[in-house]
Amino acid sequence: MSVLSVPVSAQDHYQGRLDAPVVLVEYADYQCPYCGEAFSLVKRLQQRFGDELCVVFRNFPLVQSHPQALPAAITAEYAAAQGQFWPAHDALFRSQQQLGEVIYRELMRELGLPEDGLVAAMEDARYMRRIQDDIDGALRSGVGGTPTFFINGRLFQPSKSFEELYDAIVAAKAAER
Repeated sequence: MSVLSVPVSAQDHYQGRLDAPVVLVEYADYQCPYCGEAFSLVKRLQQRFGDELCVVFRNFPLVQSHPQALPAAITAEYAAAQGQFWPAHDALFRSQQQLGEVIYRELMRELGLPEDGLVAAMEDARYMRRIQDDIDGALRSGVGGTPTFFINGRLFQPSKSFEELYDAIVAAKAAER
């Protein structure tokens, strides 16, 4: 069984408490349709488990398959630098079918962020470095596709559907008691 090679920290994009009984790490690609399916499930899980669940997002853009995955990840990282990661993350997944420059600019306007800053971010090495760090950690952890989940540091591989995450979280919560 694979384990998470890069421990979760305050440097991650996370919602919830880092010391929650269950920490769910997702490596994902904004253009991946399966990640889009998982997005709505993760939102439901957050509502269901509340402060007993911490959700961590890490980038794993599959650029050969999804040409907008990297620009979308850079857009999210640029928003993160302005304290707007989660609104950008959610909007990118909700707009998954239309990802592209028009959506990114519209998102900047919605978030009140400068569009020219986003244009500069697309060429700024620090955003790519953050994404590459996520990719490197994913590869060391055995991630080969998206979405890939880790529950409390252990790889979770559903046998039938992502809905199995619910039972796995319940089991992880019980094991923490």
